[in-house]
Amino acid sequence: MGKIKENSTNNINKKYIQECDLSYAVCKIGGRWKLLILNRLKERKLRFSEVRDRISGITERMLTLQLRELEKEGLVKRTVHAEVPPRVDYELTDIARELVPIWEDLEKWGTKHRSLVQKNIKAQAEN
Repeated sequence: MGKIKENSTNNINKKYIQECDLSYAVCKIGGRWKLLILNRLKERKLRFSEVRDRISGITERMLTLQLRELEKEGLVKRTVHAEVPPRVDYELTDIARELVPIWEDLEKWGTKHRSLVQKNIKAQAEN
């Protein structure tokens, strides 16, 4: 693999993300599935199939990839139990639990914003 150019857009963006704590945080939990996965693990630890069944539309492959990323980032703890068949549980780490009130506030904001946008769309349609 070649060396990344120092002044490439990707390299500049990467540096900015590393320097900006807000962008860094959003990158760790951003995307289509990560917050959904974290939210499903909010109450208790779950097995892989339980997480999968609680998120409609996610494939097993995508869930596996996202869980691996979340584990690598220290947001999800994976526990393998020495049983036959093997049992694997996933749960939030302490640092991920600190996010719960933040994403609950974000959810409230999302509800409020969606309502406002829908109200504006309806008002424009009536004009």
